[in-house]
Amino acid sequence: MGEAARTLPLSFAAYLEMEAQSPVRHELLEGIPYAMAGASKAHNLLVQNLAFLLRPAARARGCRLYVETIKLRLAEHTVYYPDLMVVCGAGTPHPLYEENPCLVAEVVSPSTERLDRGEKRHNYLRLAALEAYLLVSTREPRVEVYRREGEGFRLEVHAGGRVPLPCLEALLDLEALYEGVEPERA
Repeated sequence: MGEAARTLPLSFAAYLEMEAQSPVRHELLEGIPYAMAGASKAHNLLVQNLAFLLRPAARARGCRLYVETIKLRLAEHTVYYPDLMVVCGAGTPHPLYEENPCLVAEVVSPSTERLDRGEKRHNYLRLAALEAYLLVSTREPRVEVYRREGEGFRLEVHAGGRVPLPCLEALLDLEALYEGVEPERA
């Protein structure tokens, strides 16, 4: 997350109004908007590949797949733009955000790693509908999956093969996910 855009906490309505006027996207944490940085080529390609690979399974199950520009409202004062999210069942009637994804993925780059593994992981794993949170590495073919197990989540690390994804009941082929992607250096 970038620098704070203002210091006074915003209401959700004020945040939506600010975003509608802003040429720069902001994530909202406890009412404070933070400008988002641009992405690398590796990051962009991984998001595209992930969406391409998961779209058929999402469509087959009647789910919606969103990438990067749709907000995820976690609470009144916390909103993120996940790299990818899947929503099944009834969605939020608002055209600009969703609230109940069953799967969220963040592509982890050196500049976002602390945020994706820390604050975002903590907040995402509190979502009642969430079945899996994926962390996709830009440095090497590696996907970490926090998979719901009972009341908590279990971490699985995959460095090859196919990754089973709950909610979509699909397998994610890591070779296809990383096709054409040059690893980033720290």
